[in-house]
Amino acid sequence: MHTEDEFPGALNDQETSPSAGLQGRRAFMRASGAVLAMLVSPVGRAAEASILAVRVWPAEDYTRITLEGGAELKFTQQIVRNPERLVLDLEGVEFNSLVQNLGDRVSPQDPYIKLIRAGRNRPGVVRVVVELKREIDPQIFTLNPIGDYGHRLVVDLYPSTPVDPLLALIEKTTPNEAAVGNAPTPERGASSTTVAEKPDGNGRLSRADQDEPKIRRLITVALDPGHGGEDPGAIGHRGSYEKNVTLEIARRLKARIDAEPNMRAMLTRDGDFFVPLHHRVNKARRVQADLFVSIHADAFIRPDAHGSSVFVLSERGASSAAARWLAKKENDADLIGGVRLAGGDGHLARTLLDLSQTAAINDSLKVGRAVLDEIGNINRLHKSDVEQAGFAVLKAPDIPSILVETAFISNPEEEARLNDDAYQEKLAQAIIRGIKRYFSRNPPTARSKLALLD
Repeated sequence: MHTEDEFPGALNDQETSPSAGLQGRRAFMRASGAVLAMLVSPVGRAAEASILAVRVWPAEDYTRITLEGGAELKFTQQIVRNPERLVLDLEGVEFNSLVQNLGDRVSPQDPYIKLIRAGRNRPGVVRVVVELKREIDPQIFTLNPIGDYGHRLVVDLYPSTPVDPLLALIEKTTPNEAAVGNAPTPERGASSTTVAEKPDGNGRLSRADQDEPKIRRLITVALDPGHGGEDPGAIGHRGSYEKNVTLEIARRLKARIDAEPNMRAMLTRDGDFFVPLHHRVNKARRVQADLFVSIHADAFIRPDAHGSSVFVLSERGASSAAARWLAKKENDADLIGGVRLAGGDGHLARTLLDLSQTAAINDSLKVGRAVLDEIGNINRLHKSDVEQAGFAVLKAPDIPSILVETAFISNPEEEARLNDDAYQEKLAQAIIRGIKRYFSRNPPTARSKLALLD
């Protein structure tokens, strides 16, 4: 609960700076009433910046609050304990209806925010108090205008103890899956099998049996739905958002992978929130993924561009001008979605394309070829070969990684298909067939139990 004099004017002592006590401020205001009246008069007061939009993006990983204004937003912050609160003072901001009703944006299911209240703290300052459900580690930063966005103030509420994607994945694994996962397995490329092989009348294995992964331990596939939250991705002619299409396809693909007796999948995001590119890679590495599949829906300036594509990382530059253009567009996702630049990932910044990554790229080309062949059975291909470019999201040095452009969302015909449930199922089926083909011929190496605890 907050005191009745918290908004406006005087504030609860716990939510003000240590140097300004409640009695002192009141005495100062009484003694300086005439001066204050002059300062806040329409003639003497500087123009206040307007808040143009407010957004709240809840997720298990973290919750993001975004305030968008017509000018740079200046702020101060502090954490208040018992109960947990984050206090933001916005300087020179107009207290309009968007700020006043910011609390209406909070979902009761938000894992971090209990409620948000806002009011005038003192002339020229709006105070926003975020009441929290648990201890958080806030990251607060501003972003310059880009794309359709103006100046943004971003408040990321991370849990004090970060969510562990490996622990979450293990908790979702059934005892039977765990037993399979701990069984011995052949080394990559070994010829031994652990599934019944059923030759046809000519002594050959059927296509279905050839495509069954010949291993005992669980294969972990990291599925990465492109974009999300502040970053909508490409927008179709009919208003479809790439971020929504990719999430739906990824969920369908995850369900099919999880239904396989020796496979499981994790999603880098399972909701409408933004995940920085290097965090997507880190999540895959934390769960020791055997494969990373990033799912997108292409766009181009011409609406007649069409077809599906598969991309892998390049060591020596893009395989075509179009691939180079697309990689730049996808890599700009961090600028659109909003990343605190000081929080860059040191591992990726230092990663060189060494022998380990060369091997990962070679495997990426193999799985990319298998997936592209299968997608070609349900949709036209934009390019008949796997393409290569410098996609930041494919830079895991030790995980085969592919980026699937499912279709052109900028093409009205393909946009309609991408929103069709039956077509999304066909895409999921095609992708998993390609994945199984790859692992049937390239079984992953053995993994010790201790590796899960690293």
